[in-house]
Amino acid sequence: MRHPYPIREIARQAGLSTATVDRVLNDRGNVRESTVREVHEAIKDLDRQQTQVRIAGRTFMIDIVMQTPERFSTAVREALEAELPSLHPAVVRSRFHFRETCPSEELVGTLDKIAKRGTQGVILKAPDLPEIGAAVGRLTAAGIPVVTLVTDLPHSARLAYVGIDNRAAGATAAYLLQQWLGDRPGSVLTTMSRGSFRGEEEREMGFRSAMRLADSRRPLVEVTDSDGLDATQHELVLQALRSDEDIVAVYSMGGGNLATLDAFRALNRPCAVFVAHDLDHDNTRLLRERRLSAVLHHDLRQDVRRACQTVMRAHKALPDDGPTLPSAIQVVTPFNLPPDVSPAPYTG
Repeated sequence: MRHPYPIREIARQAGLSTATVDRVLNDRGNVRESTVREVHEAIKDLDRQQTQVRIAGRTFMIDIVMQTPERFSTAVREALEAELPSLHPAVVRSRFHFRETCPSEELVGTLDKIAKRGTQGVILKAPDLPEIGAAVGRLTAAGIPVVTLVTDLPHSARLAYVGIDNRAAGATAAYLLQQWLGDRPGSVLTTMSRGSFRGEEEREMGFRSAMRLADSRRPLVEVTDSDGLDATQHELVLQALRSDEDIVAVYSMGGGNLATLDAFRALNRPCAVFVAHDLDHDNTRLLRERRLSAVLHHDLRQDVRRACQTVMRAHKALPDDGPTLPSAIQVVTPFNLPPDVSPAPYTG
């Protein structure tokens, strides 16, 4: 094992003699396998302790910039606050810049102000637009690492993306819908907050591709550009339902699900299957009430923690552990909600 530690320090950590450690490290034999493991574990312990020493007492100021409905920004804030103890002994302080909707120049202005003022890192959820990518480039040129969260800016200078594989999520939604709908005829309503968000665009591409393979004859009806806001979503869904009396199911990529269901109810229309994303407060309640069929969920606390750790690695405060892998996609139904949430009684 490659390491920077003197043999004497490894021996002290392992509780072995320097001669024994020397034999293990130089592969001279005559050493029990258990002793070899003890030496390797001692080196790993020293690595962890060195990491703690490097980050002890350090404060990382991180700016979180998001264009998203309040229900999701609230979930992100709560996830970060819950994960702060796990980042000790480093201290993470955060500044929040949340907008439900705004012109791109306002978002660019926020990023440029951060670049001028300075920060240890930026966690960003923003549309994939050229001007946003250029602003990310200016942050990077100023030595500020940018980590995209939930939705990516793959052609920008961002350091890493943290979130799910959105194409796979869309394909998963198509699989679930088709399994539940079976041979039942009808259209599927797809709802997006805005097509310029790369994550939702990739979900839509994965969904359409998988639906074509499963049943190319089933019509898909698109609703978009609501920004996930309930009032706008409600009106757009009402228009879609009035235009197509055959809509029987929904795949929601961008939220506003309570408004969507209220539109179905306002027209006394049934919704046989409804697949959504993210186990936020609204979706948890709707799932408990059996008004959603399934929620494609990812561990937001884990994602926020990984995003903060990526910023720390950029400052050499944590060792590099390789490329960031996509977060796991969990299919949550009323029967496998988290332990602190129980399903409502079945009403048929």
